[in-house]
Amino acid sequence: MSERGSQPTGKRRTARDVALEVLVQVEKEHSYSNLKLNEALQVAKLERVDAALATELVYGTIQRLNTIDGVLEQKVQRGLAKLKPWMRNLLRMSVYQLRYLDRVPPHAAVNEAVAIAKRRGQQAMGGFVNGVLRAVMREPELWNAPAADEAVSRIAWEHSHPAWLVDRWIEAYGEAETEAMCAANNRPPHGSARVNRLQADREALLADMQASGLNVKASAVTPDGIVAEGAGNLAHSVWYREGRLSVQDESSMLVVQALRPEAGKRVLDCCAAPGGKSTHIAEVMGDTGEVVANDVHAHKVALIAEQAARLGLKSLRTMNADAATLSEVLPQSSFDAVLLDAPCTGFGVIRRKPDIKWTKHPEDVSSIAALQERLLAEAARLVRPGGRLVYSTCTVEHVENEAVVRAFLSEQAHDGWELDETWKAALPAEALAAALDRSPAGMLQVLPQDAGSDGFFIACLTKR
Repeated sequence: MSERGSQPTGKRRTARDVALEVLVQVEKEHSYSNLKLNEALQVAKLERVDAALATELVYGTIQRLNTIDGVLEQKVQRGLAKLKPWMRNLLRMSVYQLRYLDRVPPHAAVNEAVAIAKRRGQQAMGGFVNGVLRAVMREPELWNAPAADEAVSRIAWEHSHPAWLVDRWIEAYGEAETEAMCAANNRPPHGSARVNRLQADREALLADMQASGLNVKASAVTPDGIVAEGAGNLAHSVWYREGRLSVQDESSMLVVQALRPEAGKRVLDCCAAPGGKSTHIAEVMGDTGEVVANDVHAHKVALIAEQAARLGLKSLRTMNADAATLSEVLPQSSFDAVLLDAPCTGFGVIRRKPDIKWTKHPEDVSSIAALQERLLAEAARLVRPGGRLVYSTCTVEHVENEAVVRAFLSEQAHDGWELDETWKAALPAEALAAALDRSPAGMLQVLPQDAGSDGFFIACLTKR
């Protein structure tokens, strides 16, 4: 079996060729699937329908990875691990189509896979692929969950999540919530955007977008949000280029609602890249006062500045420093409000980045929680008396969320701090009913199934 170059020669690459290249790169380089896919699509210049198929194949295959592998292991005698990466991922991608894509006829999926195998390997490889895929088609019982009454094994198989993660979530949220979350993680996310209130009115912008043929509506979760179905990447739209909107998930927009920045005040965003929340803060403040957007990575700081310029914001300035040492470079107690959108495991955005669930491990949760505790303590030093501190993550792990906040409040050094529940009164009770019901005072834990938005945690604290 010869592993030739990453693309077929002598003809234009198809959606399946591009998807296969991305899957191989993600596996071999441990790369983020969304980044590799975006790069590949820019190079390939596929038609819109083909780009959509390539996107579906990449994300869908990774989303269902352990279930697909469980099926294939029953039909590949030598085992998947002994196959070349391109062959292993070709089989995975093709089995995904057979099981999960109704609009792709089975014979088309098999024929395309055989053709790719022949181009990349030898004639015999086409026969091998054909045999494996047709065996999977003939034996639907291969998809039956392994015989086990235990909820962890069943959910891990049926919804294709790591068993250790399912086990943690059942302990934290119960079996029903966990199964709903795993199912939601496998559904494609809708598009969402934030209206720049300095440049546009939401209703007027919605009317403009609808007049252009887009299926958009007002978000039920946040007053600055727009939800889009089948609208493509809104970052490529004229409204984005003109600074009238930013691409952002609805749950993420709730963070600034918790922070409640006021016009003319001084606000710090400790871990600001790529700038969505910092620019949202500046917009809410009417581009008055000062918003300091800090990030540890210099190249990401440049991205924040680019976003501020695109949106026409003058009150935002950037910094390049380690959030763990900010009190050494900024005066303590010098900000009216501070946001710490902390680095986290990202388990709330699995539907957007499905590779997260396969690349993270239990030890990652505990190690990043320790970092989060240090960052929260540092951020608190920069808040003036009477000011607010908001801690947020895009994960659903209690250890990284509520436990971090509780640990902060339990320390004697933080005796002047308390949780603030008042911000939640303005949240939409119907859209976020489940989240509000499960969340402790001063905190909000949104799960992906709650409102079709990302899993997100937010806590608001005030300094007496």
